[in-house]
Amino acid sequence: MPPKQNPAKLNPLQLRTLTLLQVMARIPGNAKEGDDGALQILQFPHAHGDHFHLGDFTVMSRDATGLENQAVWNALTRKGLLKTEWPTQIAVTAEGLAYDTGLADEILHGGGHH
Repeated sequence: MPPKQNPAKLNPLQLRTLTLLQVMARIPGNAKEGDDGALQILQFPHAHGDHFHLGDFTVMSRDATGLENQAVWNALTRKGLLKTEWPTQIAVTAEGLAYDTGLADEILHGGGHH
């Protein structure tokens, strides 16, 4: 039986935000691992007009509005997917890293500039 899609009942903004945080946490040198397996994100990307780059991916700025939204951070923290101290620290928990948002193919585009 396939896993239940969105078992934490995340809303679309929370799903997009978690997808981007998962990618940021996996970029070499962009996160440090804590004792509990959570990956603390060390820096956020900077936008170039209507987009920004995450590793090999290009992301539209409109898909990243939750990255600087305290309510989104709080909701994902309550659900155990993040560990946060707004607005200075954010870490994706092991549960958050494993969560299938189903949005990677929709919001992560290609690789670099073409």
